[in-house]
Amino acid sequence: MSRPRSSTRGSSTPATRGGGGRAAATGRGVYVATPKSDIYVALLGVALGSMILATLLLVLLLGRYEFKITS
Repeated sequence: MSRPRSSTRGSSTPATRGGGGRAAATGRGVYVATPKSDIYVALLGVALGSMILATLLLVLLLGRYEFKITS
């Protein structure tokens, strides 16, 4: 089940934003589904960690050769 979005965000009222303000006056809001983490989000984290680790190891390896890349 989704939670109602708070209508108290920001300092302006819904009527001043050009939305009419009728939904906020009746107490109804926009229902937004809450995002759920699944295995694919975890795999994205693993991939990001792997790329950061590979970059760090590459910098350490190039540091041993004083960053000289010549063939």
